[in-house]
Amino acid sequence: MSDLGTSPDSPVRGTGTADGTATDPLWRAVRLLDVSWGRAARAIGLGSLALASSVGLAAVAAWLIARASQMPPVLQLSVATVAVRAFGISRGVFRYLERLASHDVALRGMASLRANVYTSLASGRTAAVAGVRRGDLLARVGADVDAVGDVVVRAIIPAGVALVVSAGSVILVGVFLPSAGVALFLCLLLAGVLGPWLSARAARRTEERGAAARAEMTSTVLETLEGSGPLTVSGRLSQRMDALRRTDRELAAVTDSGARTSGTAAAINNVAIGLAVLASLLLGIPAVAAGTLAPVELAVIVLTPLAVFEAAGVLPAAAVQMHRSRQAARRIMELLDAADEDGDAAAPAHTEPAERSAARATSGTSAPLGDRPEVVVADAACGWNGRAAVTGIDLAVRPGRAVAIVGPSGVGKTTLLMTAAGLIPQVAGRVSLDGSPVSSFAPDDVAQQVVFVAEDGHVFDTTLLENLRVARGDVTPDEAEAALAEVGLGEWLAGLPDGVGTILGPDATTISGGERRRLLVARALLAPAPLLLVDEPAEHLDPATADELLTHLVETSRTGGRGVVVATHRLSALAAVDEVLLLGRTDDASPESPATVVARGTHAELLAHDEGYRWALAQEAAV
Repeated sequence: MSDLGTSPDSPVRGTGTADGTATDPLWRAVRLLDVSWGRAARAIGLGSLALASSVGLAAVAAWLIARASQMPPVLQLSVATVAVRAFGISRGVFRYLERLASHDVALRGMASLRANVYTSLASGRTAAVAGVRRGDLLARVGADVDAVGDVVVRAIIPAGVALVVSAGSVILVGVFLPSAGVALFLCLLLAGVLGPWLSARAARRTEERGAAARAEMTSTVLETLEGSGPLTVSGRLSQRMDALRRTDRELAAVTDSGARTSGTAAAINNVAIGLAVLASLLLGIPAVAAGTLAPVELAVIVLTPLAVFEAAGVLPAAAVQMHRSRQAARRIMELLDAADEDGDAAAPAHTEPAERSAARATSGTSAPLGDRPEVVVADAACGWNGRAAVTGIDLAVRPGRAVAIVGPSGVGKTTLLMTAAGLIPQVAGRVSLDGSPVSSFAPDDVAQQVVFVAEDGHVFDTTLLENLRVARGDVTPDEAEAALAEVGLGEWLAGLPDGVGTILGPDATTISGGERRRLLVARALLAPAPLLLVDEPAEHLDPATADELLTHLVETSRTGGRGVVVATHRLSALAAVDEVLLLGRTDDASPESPATVVARGTHAELLAHDEGYRWALAQEAAV
């Protein structure tokens, strides 16, 4: 289950193969590209025709120049003249068509990979995503996906084109002079094997650093932009900028290291061209003297290699791209494997319907869900990566019941809510939905019953109405306006230029923190799920507005028949809740030890019997 979203079918999975490609993260990721190899073959064909036109242009132009020097009748040159024009024009046309075809393959693949990644993450273990820095997650589903897609257009297709054109050119030269064809073949091996090998060897060392540096750069930039205000107030903005400069210097050093390798590979390619031309001369001149090769044919075998090596010249960059894509694929697959409870290799979500149907049948609900579902957390320890943050939790959530979870910041309130929602597994104890372990239900089934409203829930760069439709796709404008009025945003809505059709901007940067928080609550109220788990709904609100919002949320358990759990710092609006759980640590507990429930009861009972609760409420009233 995800925050106010409907989870797709199931994580994308696959099986290993005997050839070992399933263990290579790059080829596992390439499977998720859903590449149409027919389209890829067409791109290779068009690229080969474009490069073959360049080779043909060089060969025919060499023949034409040499033959014209003999001053033959002009009609003998007319065919070659037309061929030069045809090859010159077709080279540009085929190159354009190849770019269209190759980028069509790459862009379709990137879109498919993103869809498969989102499908796997949405239906996998939420803890895998929640434990990753937002900037790093953005880098993995953004730049890393692009890098994997680039392997098609910058590595696989160029390599295919180089192979086809090189073979054809060797045959062409070999027809005129077999020994020159062998020499060209050996020089192409030098340029097409040694140069890429050196580039790949250097890339193996630099791309790991480069991938880490790019991810760190993205994370640091995002965190600095989003938290510039708090960082400035706390005096830590300069430290973050220094870290950004260090990362930039490291990335520049990696780029410089790669540039040196590229220069070496280019030098090898130029040396191979020179050797090919020299070998053609040394082999061709004796052949001309012996009468086995015409003088004009000597010009062809000498000048043709100048165009042929255009194919080999792209292979070092293709080798570097392979390693860059492999590092990006490794980061993506690590994320998907962490999200996949079985840890199996990922595969395209729509290519294995039988297996996926079986998986759904296996991971589906162990019992039908009732009309009034109940989540029960029994003697549970909640935390991350097997380490408990809060222990000894007993909690029951059902329609008509309202519970508040209070305690200092960082005590584990959010972790408890996410565990109750089935988003992260409990460290110990039991979390059940209608009597069955919540982990035994399909994510879609849990999402239909339980909604977790995150403190930093995402607001999309679209209209206000479409943001509310994240909860339910058929929300009408009237329903949207009513929900916004419920959370105290009626006056704000009236002041918007286009009402519920107003564009909110990226992640709601155009609205205040309090407006954003109430918008998230309104979205939750529109969801059909009968159980709402809301994290800190009163943040960034003035005391009166915060109490009104909390009171309304509690009332929905009575009037709307919902079950509501609210994690909050505000105590003054909790008089109507059925139970308050106070999280904290005992006086003799160390700061590193897990928190626990130090007191529980109604608001009135805690006021009467818990001194700490009374003190916190008094401090709140004094503000």
